Amino acid sequence: MGKSLPPLTWFRSFEAAARTLSFTAAAEEIGLTQSAVSQQVRSLELRLGVPLFVRRPRGLSLTDDGRRLLPQVGAALDTLASAAGAFDTGTSANLLTVATSVSVAQWLITPHLPSFASRYPDIRIRLLSAVWPDDFHTSRADVEIRFGSEKQVGEGAEALAPDRLVPMKAPRLHGRLEDLPLIETVGTSGGWKAWQAEVCAAPQPTLYTDTYGMALQLAAHGNGVALVSALLTGHARRSGVLELAYPGSIASQEGYFLSVNESIPAAVAFRSWLLELLSG
Repeated sequence: MGKSLPPLTWFRSFEAAARTLSFTAAAEEIGLTQSAVSQQVRSLELRLGVPLFVRRPRGLSLTDDGRRLLPQVGAALDTLASAAGAFDTGTSANLLTVATSVSVAQWLITPHLPSFASRYPDIRIRLLSAVWPDDFHTSRADVEIRFGSEKQVGEGAEALAPDRLVPMKAPRLHGRLEDLPLIETVGTSGGWKAWQAEVCAAPQPTLYTDTYGMALQLAAHGNGVALVSALLTGHARRSGVLELAYPGSIASQEGYFLSVNESIPAAVAFRSWLLELLSG
């Protein structure tokens, strides 16, 4: 078997940095932090065994190897975008496209879709899972619910509440918080370390996952206590699937942000329905 390819995200960071000659500009374009872009480019350089940039105090310049690699990576990314676009049917009459994470779709939207369908029987909904900023750029969605900081999600997006982190567990999981296994969602700024500093003592996490949705799923099956966005927990709490493991919460450095195409009446209706749902 041939040597595995470097991750696509490394190539995306390299291509954006090579076009802009700036890790900061590349980070703003693709929705990552400057340090993440810099680290991914460095990882690609180590993997390929050659420097791709000359790092200067006031910016970047490409090495000969970087200049040779850029057109090939750019063409490959264009090919992938074109291939994915062939499967995007676009919008059609009465079809509302909603792009969001699987976590939001599973724990916030789908439990309440019957009420939306009852109120708007002529609107069909197409749910698209989207995580990376490029996923949203190519989805042509009428409604977008993004996760990240206010700077990452871009202008014009509306913060959704509640946006604090709360500890959730299955009702059948008994015991004090300090005696229960903890589930950590990696890749977010807040977590159990912040909880320990602000609220109360807790053990080290024993389970790790990369989404709040999976953390909730693990908690629902009795695997431990998940510290997750309160936005996702409403239906799970009301239905008895999950309950608070401790009466406290901490601020979240990231949150969920809503943006809609105001020219599409169905998108405006979805926004009103969702905000009404969250305020109830």
